[in-house]
Amino acid sequence: MGLMKRHSGTVERREFASEIKFLIPPDRVELIRAWARTHLEPDPNGTGADHDTYGITSLYFDTNRFDVFHGSGSFGRSKYRVRRYNGNESIFLERKTKTRIWVSKRRSLVGIDSLPLLKGASASVDWPGFWFHRRLLGRQLQPVCQISYQRTARVGTAEGHPIRMTLDRDLRASARLAHAFDDRSVGTPLLDQTWILELKYRHTLPALFKRLITELAPSPQRISKYRLAVTTLGLAAPAAASLQHRPRTERADA
Repeated sequence: MGLMKRHSGTVERREFASEIKFLIPPDRVELIRAWARTHLEPDPNGTGADHDTYGITSLYFDTNRFDVFHGSGSFGRSKYRVRRYNGNESIFLERKTKTRIWVSKRRSLVGIDSLPLLKGASASVDWPGFWFHRRLLGRQLQPVCQISYQRTARVGTAEGHPIRMTLDRDLRASARLAHAFDDRSVGTPLLDQTWILELKYRHTLPALFKRLITELAPSPQRISKYRLAVTTLGLAAPAAASLQHRPRTERADA
């Protein structure tokens, strides 16, 4: 799988990277997927008959006060997670940081057998995950939950910039206090039969996506898989004026 071939410790910065998210009912999914397979190319890392699907499982980290969940101070700008694709034996240690004008993602590729190193008091500076381990210690972050889902992804170019569309289904979550994936856990369903559509682009919304929204998509929503999982599992309660599903166009936060 192409996702396993990337160099360890790569840093991506995308100025004005934005995305819009939608909750898609089952009866509209096939229309959107057919549209995507007509107008966009398969994801280079995709599998399946149309070369555009794969499974994702992620471990999310937070403090014992759930500062990331509540968006407290600088915790509201960065998310730390360990991501695994299609049950591979290689995993990505990821930090995704947002500012007003750009999104930066740093991630390192390591073997899944090295995941227990994250719970230690120290790690070798030669280990590609050293930087991630240091951030976890400095911010007092521990595993909180595991989220898994199936993704359909298509990519393309519009108005001189890369664009990407993803459809995520069968979202499931389970509480997780260990630095390890639990492949035995089926998890608690998060959205029943509803799918999440994400449109990612640079600068302004491209005309191609505008047509999709006009023809097939409902109103955009603010949706965070992590916040949804924590709330559904009862691990923490959102603020009284929760913005969980308020319509909004937001910066990229996949």
